[in-house]
Amino acid sequence: MAKKKDAQMDLLSADSAVPSRTARSSKANAQSMALRQRDISVSEFFSRNRHLLGFDNPRRSLLTGIKEAVDNSLDACEEAGILPDIEVQLTQVADDRYIMRVCDNGPGIVKSQIPNIFGKLLYGSKFHRLRMSRGQQGIGISAASMYGQLTTGKATRVISRTGARRSANCYEMQIDTARNKPQIVREEQCEWHQQQGTQVEIEMEARYQRGRQSVDDYLRQTALANPHLQLLYTTPDGRETLYERSSEEMPQEAQEIKPHPHGIELGILMKMLQGTLHRTLQGFLTQEFSRVSVRVAKDICTRADLKPNGRPKSIAREESDRLFKAINATKLMRPPTDCIVPIGEELLTASLKANVRAGFYASTTRPPAVYRGNPFQIEVAVAYGGDINPEGSVQVMRFANRVPLLYQPSACAITRSLIDTDWRNYRISQSNNALPTGPLVVMVHVASVWVPFTSESKDAVAHYDEIIKEIRLGVQECGRKVGEHIGKIRREAEAVRKKDYIAQYIGHIATALQEIIGDGDKKTQKVEKNLQGLLERSRS
Repeated sequence: MAKKKDAQMDLLSADSAVPSRTARSSKANAQSMALRQRDISVSEFFSRNRHLLGFDNPRRSLLTGIKEAVDNSLDACEEAGILPDIEVQLTQVADDRYIMRVCDNGPGIVKSQIPNIFGKLLYGSKFHRLRMSRGQQGIGISAASMYGQLTTGKATRVISRTGARRSANCYEMQIDTARNKPQIVREEQCEWHQQQGTQVEIEMEARYQRGRQSVDDYLRQTALANPHLQLLYTTPDGRETLYERSSEEMPQEAQEIKPHPHGIELGILMKMLQGTLHRTLQGFLTQEFSRVSVRVAKDICTRADLKPNGRPKSIAREESDRLFKAINATKLMRPPTDCIVPIGEELLTASLKANVRAGFYASTTRPPAVYRGNPFQIEVAVAYGGDINPEGSVQVMRFANRVPLLYQPSACAITRSLIDTDWRNYRISQSNNALPTGPLVVMVHVASVWVPFTSESKDAVAHYDEIIKEIRLGVQECGRKVGEHIGKIRREAEAVRKKDYIAQYIGHIATALQEIIGDGDKKTQKVEKNLQGLLERSRS
């Protein structure tokens, strides 16, 4: 009996020591967790989080797709020195499906690059270049291709030609989201009416509506901020709108610059030290950064207690930290500003006049400024009176590198700057913590080598103090001009009111003079006529 009890106890002990099959299946261990780990492709990530790129609903997705294609076309034309002619066409193929087609007269794309540009996320030529451009991340047009693929299963169709003597290359492609690589469905040479340029067609789930934050609104504002652009737009119902260029001159070409030392962080500096081809620290500082002369480089090395002829790749982390602190403690010239190209006051005013019927216009271009070592420039233009709706908040048009920003206005530094400006100083109504009200249109343009957007969808400018300050100064300058205009109108109206009041009593004055002097009726009429003439001359 005792032996049986001991055996039962041993069995219980064994059961408690080894988990049951159910327990093992419900609990993970280090080995099973390790088996689940794998790489995540960037395209796979954004296919599940496409709202981050501006593809969060059918209406906005249509706008985002067209925006990315038009931005690429404008950048390509400007870099090649070609006045852009762009065609945008929307075709409805079902209740919730549209084909967007964007065609340009740019330099075209070489055959080997077409699949990667349209079928691979984070691929492009602009991310590592410090110069003003519309695209920055190498995501936009390939993300539009991916969205079309996800919602319709259809491939993106691209035609491109690099010259009249070359054949046009036609591709149909999709994106392998698991590997972030293009999948070529069809490839051939084809006939195309244009001598050079690029055309992209994407079928997608979408919704077309007119009004604010629409494709129509975006293209209208794009034409406003790009006076050298000629744009032909065809709506789904076949209605054509031609935005003719108001300037035959290309914008000045933006020059690429090297990074400014005050705009880098310690980790970036350490990476640059390990990757440089320069043999000395002095050569590294003078050749890989802007605004660092030989004298300044030696001064930085002295502050960091490092030898100017030391090898950059041999610098340890502690020494890198000293170098980083020495760089930030050294006074340096601001970075070059030929990397940004403002629209210009004259063209801003001309564009605003062509698009907004108002009674008064004013514009200003602020001097270049710097945030985190990145040069930027603020431009502001306003239109007042005329046909502008006098009721409700003022119309605000936000731009970054000549691209309209239609979404997330409340998160944008531009909106914040307008709200923080006391418009009552300029005779314009404004409630606390709100935009002003009245017949006013305000256009603000931020030009920079690297616009600090709040998200990948590039809808709002981040709240950097330097940027907000410059926007506010530009707005205040235009506000003063508007205030002077309103004051002049009010003074003229008051003068007219007073003179009209006086005119009512001219007859009585003439009669009174007749009674005092004793002249006849003819003399009274002459006095009345003289008084009337005097009043008219004072009005003018």
